[in-house]
Amino acid sequence: MSKKKKRCQWVSLKNPLYLKYHDEEWGVPVHDDTKLFAKLILDGAQAGLSWFTILKKRENYRKAFDNWDYRKIARYGDKKINELLKNEGIVRNRLKVESAIKNAKVFIEIQKEFSSFDKYIWRFVDDKTIQNKFKKVSEIPARTELSDAISKDLKKRGMNFVGSTIIYAYMQAIGIINDHIVDCFRHKECIKD
Repeated sequence: MSKKKKRCQWVSLKNPLYLKYHDEEWGVPVHDDTKLFAKLILDGAQAGLSWFTILKKRENYRKAFDNWDYRKIARYGDKKINELLKNEGIVRNRLKVESAIKNAKVFIEIQKEFSSFDKYIWRFVDDKTIQNKFKKVSEIPARTELSDAISKDLKKRGMNFVGSTIIYAYMQAIGIINDHIVDCFRHKECIKD
C-alpha cells in the first residue's frame, strides 16, 4: 500500500486544479518576467476573493490579456477595457482591469531600471528563497515587514492592488518564500527548486 502524501491544510484534495497548483506551482521559484507579471496581476485580481476563484479563471485571464504580453497590455485603451468588462470569464471589476494596464506600464519601467522584473523582485531577498518552517497553516502570517517594504516600493512606483497582504501571497506563489508547512511533501522539494 502506498503512503498518502501529506499536504498543506489549505489544499482541497477534491479539486484536481487546486491540487495540481499546490503540488506543482505554489512556492516554486519563478524567474520568468512574463510569469512574474501574470502572477502579480492574478494576485491583485484576487483582492476580496478567494484564490480558488481566480485559479478557476486563470486560463480565461491568459486569453483575455493577450497571453500576458505586458507590452501590449500597457497600450490597452477604452475599447479593450470595455471588451474586458464584458468578459464573463474574468473578474469584471473596472478598477482591477485598469490596474492591470497601469501595472503593466510600471512593470516595463521597472524592467528598464533593473534590466528585468526578476532582478528587481528577487533583490529583496538576495536571490535566495526564505525557508519558513511553519507547522500549521495558522502560523503563516498574512503580511511581513518584507511584504510591507515591497508593497511600499511598488506603490511608490505607481502600481495598484499591491498591498502588503497581496504581496505576501505573491511572494508565496513565486517562491520568494517557502510557506509549505514542514510536514507537507512539497516543503523539502521547494528547498531544492
